[in-house]
Amino acid sequence: MKIKIELNPDLDDEDTCVTINAKAVTPEVEQIYQQLQGTNSHPDQIEGKKENISYYLSLNEILFFETEDKQVIAHTCRDAFIVDYKLYELEKLLSNQFMRVSKSTILNLNQIYSLTRSISNCKINFRDSYKTVYVSRHYYRNLNDRLNERRS
Repeated sequence: MKIKIELNPDLDDEDTCVTINAKAVTPEVEQIYQQLQGTNSHPDQIEGKKENISYYLSLNEILFFETEDKQVIAHTCRDAFIVDYKLYELEKLLSNQFMRVSKSTILNLNQIYSLTRSISNCKINFRDSYKTVYVSRHYYRNLNDRLNERRS
């Protein structure tokens, strides 16, 4: 795949255009298209509630989202907040820095500090936090692939 950028100083910021030239729509082309489409559609913050107070949380601070008693909880290093979304809604809403790692958990890939693999699952630890998340075997391969993509 070739990547080429053509600069035109006569264009306004609103006139920026991205064109993909391909022989066919492959999964790689589709992924590039989806990433370009989603650059402005992902929020930077999400509303979380705790004790009848609304907090506006930066997505970069969130370690993971999990379901608990039919509520979705956003976990930060030291706190937890209730959010008014279902996990499937968050999957569509959030950028690709988040990934579902179990039936009840969506993980922020940027916050992973370490992985401990065992026969039945994988334990994830976060920097400066006592909280942990378990990745089910079903999702482990996808997680490993995503982490490898980020390193290269």
